[in-house]
Amino acid sequence: MWAKTRAIFATLSIALYLPIIIAQIYLTRSKENGRWARRQCRWFFGLNGLSVERVGDYDKDAQLLVMNHQSVTDIIYFEGFHPENICWVAKKQLGEIPLYGHALKAPDMILIDREDKNGIVFLLKEAKKALAQNRPIAIFPEGTRSKGGEKFLPFKPGARILASKLKLRIQPVVLINTRKLYNTSPLSIETNKARVVLMEAFTPDFDDENWYKKLEMSMQEVYLKHYHELNKMDLSNNLAQS
Repeated sequence: MWAKTRAIFATLSIALYLPIIIAQIYLTRSKENGRWARRQCRWFFGLNGLSVERVGDYDKDAQLLVMNHQSVTDIIYFEGFHPENICWVAKKQLGEIPLYGHALKAPDMILIDREDKNGIVFLLKEAKKALAQNRPIAIFPEGTRSKGGEKFLPFKPGARILASKLKLRIQPVVLINTRKLYNTSPLSIETNKARVVLMEAFTPDFDDENWYKKLEMSMQEVYLKHYHELNKMDLSNNLAQS
C-alpha cells in the first residue's frame, strides 16, 4: 500500500510541475530548446526521496546515447542531469498525448512514425539537424519499456542504422532498477535507489557487421552485473527491516 501511495504522490508531482516546465520551455525554446527549464526535472528525485547512483562519466563528445528503457524516470533523469542538450527519439504517438506531448514537441525532439516506410529517412534527416546544433541523440534500441527483469528486449535496428549512416560516436548507457524506482503501470515505488552506468564511448568499426550485436551483448553483461548487485542489496535491506 505504501509503495502505491508514494507512486501516487510522485505522479501528482509530475502532473503539477510538468505544465510549469512546458510553459518555460516555450518561453525559452530559442536558447538550447529550453534546456534550462528541462533541467528542473532533477527536482523530481529529491522531492520524492528517490536517488539514482551514477557510475562512470558523461562523454561530451558522444553523438549518440544508446540506452535500455524501463521507466519514465529514465527520461526525467537525463533531462535533469545530462550536461548536454539531448534530442530524444520517440514514437510519434507520444507527441499526441495531451500535455506530455508538448514536453516532446516544444523542445523539438524527433518523433517518428514506425508505420511510415519513410520513417528511417525522416529519422536521419532530423538527426542531422540536431547534430548540427551540437545536440546528442538519445535512443532506446528496445523500442519500448522492458519489465525491468534480467534480460533486455531485443534491440531494434534504428540505432544501428542511425550510427552506421552518420558514423556516430556512441556512449552506451545502462539503467538498472528504474522501473522499481517509479512505475506507472501499475503505480508503484518499490525502491529508493536505482543506478545508471555510463559505459565508455566509442566509434564502432562499421566494417564489422556484428558490431551492433556486440554492443547489445556488452550492455546486457554490464546490466546483469549491476542488476544482481542492486537487487541483492534490496533483498538484504528488506530482510533487515522485517
